[in-house]
Amino acid sequence: MAKIHSHFDHVGSYLRPQALKEAREAFAQGKISKEELLDIQDRLVKELVHHQVENGLKVISDGEFGRSWWHLDFLWELTGFEAYQQETSYKFHGAKTRTTNVRLNGQVAENPNHPFYRDFEYLLSITPAGVTPKVTIPSPSLVINRDHRSDLYADYYDSWTDFLDGLVQAYQDTIKRFYDLGARYVQLDDTTWAYLIQQLEDHKDQPDERRVFEKIAEDDVYVINKVLDGLPEDLTVATHVCRGNFKSTYLFEGGYHTISKYLGQLNYDIFFLEYDDERSGDFAPLAEIWNGREQVELVLGVITSKDSQLEDVDAIVARIQEAAQLVPLKNLGISTQCGFASTEEGNILTEEDEWKKLRLIKTITDKVWTS
Repeated sequence: MAKIHSHFDHVGSYLRPQALKEAREAFAQGKISKEELLDIQDRLVKELVHHQVENGLKVISDGEFGRSWWHLDFLWELTGFEAYQQETSYKFHGAKTRTTNVRLNGQVAENPNHPFYRDFEYLLSITPAGVTPKVTIPSPSLVINRDHRSDLYADYYDSWTDFLDGLVQAYQDTIKRFYDLGARYVQLDDTTWAYLIQQLEDHKDQPDERRVFEKIAEDDVYVINKVLDGLPEDLTVATHVCRGNFKSTYLFEGGYHTISKYLGQLNYDIFFLEYDDERSGDFAPLAEIWNGREQVELVLGVITSKDSQLEDVDAIVARIQEAAQLVPLKNLGISTQCGFASTEEGNILTEEDEWKKLRLIKTITDKVWTS
């Protein structure tokens, strides 16, 4: 079976409807049961799926409506992790986040009762024929020397390599479980590469310090490719390289030139790459990221999800044509640079704004790839 490549795709998260926010708050206060919360969530996911299909998407998600964060809800439900409150919030430019984090509390393993399985099964049950439901989860790189999440590895493993291999097994088992449930498209979201862009650039004149971050990049390549090795042939696996997205703000900046050699080694089928403003740099690294791989698609995030202003169609078409000088047009796609709500707070725009953005992408896609 061929891999899924649609040129028109979306990263995954959507603004949470007010009814969902109210239901989650009511559940947190003990005013409604978990079953009542899930009933409301399911009804709103069903409406979301209808809107996605109505607006021309052939790949749909549940909007990440069942989670508070794009990454932490998944991680703290894996065996071997626990949630905790750290002292400081994440250092976004112009906004303050909650202080939730996750840390090791045992050996890492797949959780057969992970709540994301239930959410996917519901999404699959309401997905129309000819449309593919996508699973979005954080990359395993999010716990490899990131934000103190792997600090306690020596309490549970004999070596660092044993920890990395244990993480690989947990992720492989989890992805295969999604596959057994019917998933044929899984996306691993990843802010680590943007973090490394900044760190490698900041330490370019300090070789010893820079080596620390090069080692993180090498470990990430090792783990990700071992996770991907041996997965079913008809499973499409994507990644989204994200610079941070919270209330329309960001975490990191810098072009891909410092990490393109690592991305070019990763055996993903699809790469979602942020390219909505000058923080993303130019297209020059695309050739090394693509690395001549005939079945790999680079999805250019040239439409911003951070505000409601609609981009100029001709200007975006010109940017795609510029990228096509480096990577064949058939290996390119477009999307928003990130989701609309990486956390439940959401970006600063309306639900109608997000559909206008997606209709714009559909218009451009038709103009470039089907006209």
